[in-house]
Amino acid sequence: MRFVRARLTTFDDPHYRAFVEQMTLARENQRAIRPPRQRDLFGGEAEQLLREWLAEQGQLLSERRILEYDERSGRQTIRKYREIDALVELGRSVHVFEVKASRSAHTIRKAATQLHDIRAALQLIIPRVYTTLLLVDTGIPNAETVSALMRSPDAPHTPPPTIADIIGDQSRFHLIEQPDEAQQWPDQVSIRRFSLEQLIRMAGDRPLHLDWDLDEDEEPPTPPVINRQTVADDPDDETDNPFAALLGAI
Repeated sequence: MRFVRARLTTFDDPHYRAFVEQMTLARENQRAIRPPRQRDLFGGEAEQLLREWLAEQGQLLSERRILEYDERSGRQTIRKYREIDALVELGRSVHVFEVKASRSAHTIRKAATQLHDIRAALQLIIPRVYTTLLLVDTGIPNAETVSALMRSPDAPHTPPPTIADIIGDQSRFHLIEQPDEAQQWPDQVSIRRFSLEQLIRMAGDRPLHLDWDLDEDEEPPTPPVINRQTVADDPDDETDNPFAALLGAI
């Protein structure tokens, strides 16, 4: 068994706060890292807007959206944390929501892997875990766009996938309109797609970080070296979602 213990807690949990403080200190000890990219900031804004959208759909969002769990790695048991973007507790079941804002359909596979791990950990303590990806499409190509791209002089060797390509005929993904529809497929990933225009309308008068051209020429930052802390003998510590709580990034 890969996961051996799990619990849901809140942002003010003392163990989680100690972990965040350690992460903050590790970050401060690194060389200067450039400010968050525009897309990173927009990701945090999208998460907040979609949490509000879920509440408007009648979803009672839980404050217990920090997942603490132990993961076996060889002979070590490593304490880890994940910040769940949105969580609804439904008696003996929970509904986990992952928010992604992307221009690549590959994001669906990445999110599915993250949701699979969350489900596997939570099923140690909760009988049924529903999972939904809230996908903000910021320019994922459709079939027509891909066809035109592949006819161009600068066509890539491999055509970029569309959402339909990723989902295909696989039974692991289902497109939905309302959150409750996910309960029809307890073992699969449901996907609710949002256009960029929908997010802009949701924001109303609130500004969004949409100057993504400012990001294009920037080199990605060197990630900080994060210590790990084992449950057994206290060497190093790492998280699956470093600095998410600090930067609001997805």
